Amino acid sequence: MSNNITIAIENIETVVEDAKPLFQDHWEEIALNKDKIKLEPDWPVYFALASEGRLGIYTARNEGKLVGYFVVTVSQHPHYAKNIFAENDIIFLKKEYRKSGVGAMLIKFAEQDLRKKGVSVLSVNTKVHQPFDSLMEALDFALIERKYSKYIGD
Repeated sequence: MSNNITIAIENIETVVEDAKPLFQDHWEEIALNKDKIKLEPDWPVYFALASEGRLGIYTARNEGKLVGYFVVTVSQHPHYAKNIFAENDIIFLKKEYRKSGVGAMLIKFAEQDLRKKGVSVLSVNTKVHQPFDSLMEALDFALIERKYSKYIGD
């Protein structure tokens, strides 16, 4: 692993092609119900969110090669009209970059940028079967709720 890591804000137009192979790796590692729910990103929705200024894309690159991303959606919360919330959509870092500090750098960078943009609360999801709770706790995030899921499709 090189020390030429760059953390940046990117726009969807410039990152989407680089992200597609990582999306596949991410899905294979994390997704549940893979036999029933296939990876099919709704690119028009992502592009629409980006055009509305409601999508934050933060990337980690090593010598220009995408090695991780942290994507958030940003909106006013319906319960708290005077606050802007950023909700983690997806976060992924290639295995060889985990526990190297790159994930922390990526999240801290996003947090600083979102704070400048007026965001009050940043929420990050972790999977129970692939947790990174110790990183979130080290970054002063608090565990605030549990979420249950059940596949009820055909």
